[in-house]
Amino acid sequence: MTLSQKNPSLPDLPQVFAIALSGTNAITLSGEEKTKYLQGQVTCDVDAMAENGVSFGAHCDAKGKMFSLFRLFNYKDKHLLLMPSAVAGASLKELQKFGVFAKTDITLEQELGIFALAGEHAANWLTAAFGDIPNPQNQNITFDDFNIVYVKGAIPRFVLVGRKDKLQKLFENADIPLYGQSVWHMLEILDGVPVMSEPAISKYVPQMLNVQAIGGISFTKGCYLGQETVARMKYLGRNKKAMYTLATQSDQLVDIDDKLIKKVGENWRGAGDIINLYQADNGDVYIQAVLANDTNEQTVLGLEKDKDAAVEVNPLPYSLED
Repeated sequence: MTLSQKNPSLPDLPQVFAIALSGTNAITLSGEEKTKYLQGQVTCDVDAMAENGVSFGAHCDAKGKMFSLFRLFNYKDKHLLLMPSAVAGASLKELQKFGVFAKTDITLEQELGIFALAGEHAANWLTAAFGDIPNPQNQNITFDDFNIVYVKGAIPRFVLVGRKDKLQKLFENADIPLYGQSVWHMLEILDGVPVMSEPAISKYVPQMLNVQAIGGISFTKGCYLGQETVARMKYLGRNKKAMYTLATQSDQLVDIDDKLIKKVGENWRGAGDIINLYQADNGDVYIQAVLANDTNEQTVLGLEKDKDAAVEVNPLPYSLED
């Protein structure tokens, strides 16, 4: 199977396809104090996660600004944090800095293979190949050489993590399209899951990226790094920003550094920051952006570089209300 260079739009996605997650890294924690240590470092409740569960979480600095957003699940005898490669280095450095005082080994797993399978027929394909597959009640299934993890979303998705040679062989022999990391970003954006890149590191508190809305913050667990700021945002109403999914059409190449603008009366003003985006070959653009939290579907937005391109606010698949 050859990696496709195409960037399909949402309606053009096939009914089953694979994604090589070459821009995704895994940080693992092992050792007898791995759970205790991680519980004090991240926003999610590690203690409460089921053995076969999956949880979103954020790793923050002492001021509550995020290093990373991750999916947490168990892999072999380790906790595994799956996150974009662009932010993994920052999280690894901070976790290792404090981890020297705990009985845990913290590692960036360079040799793991990480792939995804997605589409309306993805579950059927996996069932035919393996028999047992994860689901919303049993989200993480362990096989000899890899794990298969259920991903909640509008389009069915599964992540496969494990021995690189075994996974490469699996997809090399599969008669399905294989796309690159950017297609994964599109699916994350449309599901309202933050896709952090390097410029976002230490810039946003979790609520600005809707981490509470995807179940990535526990407000009842014990202390963790940055907890005071995260709690203040919730209980004192200090947060004035939120993450939105936007859509537009442009024949110009849209970049993460491009400026979003908002129409106020007859004038245009700066609207917010682009976190990530996906541009399909047909010009469809899906944008993830942090804007004022009173933004709604009637807000008139645009791109500074292409004012003729109407930028629409898409409905989020969850509520931003606490």
